Amino acid sequence: MAGHIAIVGAGLVGGGWTIVFARAGKAVRVYDAAPAIRNGFLDVIKRQLDDLKHYDLVDDPAEILARVMVCDSLADAVQGARFVQESVLEEVAVKQEISAAIGPLLDAGAVVGSSTSGIPGSAFTEEVANRERFLVTHPVNPPYLVPVVEVVPAPWTAGEAVEDAVVLMKAVGQSPVLVRREIEGFILNRLQGVLLREAWDLYEAGYASIQDIDKTVSEGLGLRWSFMGPFETIDLNAPGGVADYAARLGPLYHAIQKSRTGPKPWSDDLIAQVDAERRQSLAMDELAGRRNWRDRRLMALAAHKSAQNSAHTAEQDT
Repeated sequence: MAGHIAIVGAGLVGGGWTIVFARAGKAVRVYDAAPAIRNGFLDVIKRQLDDLKHYDLVDDPAEILARVMVCDSLADAVQGARFVQESVLEEVAVKQEISAAIGPLLDAGAVVGSSTSGIPGSAFTEEVANRERFLVTHPVNPPYLVPVVEVVPAPWTAGEAVEDAVVLMKAVGQSPVLVRREIEGFILNRLQGVLLREAWDLYEAGYASIQDIDKTVSEGLGLRWSFMGPFETIDLNAPGGVADYAARLGPLYHAIQKSRTGPKPWSDDLIAQVDAERRQSLAMDELAGRRNWRDRRLMALAAHKSAQNSAHTAEQDT
């Protein structure tokens, strides 16, 4: 299907999506309701592209930036688009309002993906025009460095729209994960939520500092998880594969699960305690700089994985 990509909501996530599509050669039109965000948008994208260039993750930042147009109205961005990536505030009422505005503007066959992290599409698209063209496309931030995208249809989303979204995500270098039906939090945040629950509970019970809990992931589990998932991990961690692992360690994990009953919200006191310990390691005015450090570490990792994938492909071809 011909047509440009529309980005609705030009904050952190919308800016990341803009790079994903423009880097892949797509014409991108961007709209945000806030004039200040629209006015400064291209400067933000240019800085991010320059960082990517430093790690050889893009060839020509100026060429990519030239594919991006900032629009002064929603209609200018959406009309004629083949795909709309909505990335407005993560609130049901806000998403209902923008979805209702987008629906009547869609060309025939156009698809709308929402960047929601956990709100199912059925919560904000039921009453909109062309609701069968709406679904969730949940990225990991920043999407131009972390390729997984959860594609989650609402009960009324057309199968063709789901297929179009999956095909497009693959075409622009993302790694789509099809969530077959709606579930709160989707897949990624449910998996992350299990780890977070343990992290908060272990800290609250005094088993370890937050630095050591973080280290267990960053210098332990995370090293494997950067290139394979939990099922492959356990398949390789026992001589007889996943069935052998389950026989050896299944009872341990069952016991751990049974030990966690009656989940409770993170208390204000616990949050304050964790926040205070984090601020000892990283002052509030250093957060932005540390985020930039994180993104550059992700760039270095992405460059390494790209080189490794190319070398593996070359080996297979010889």
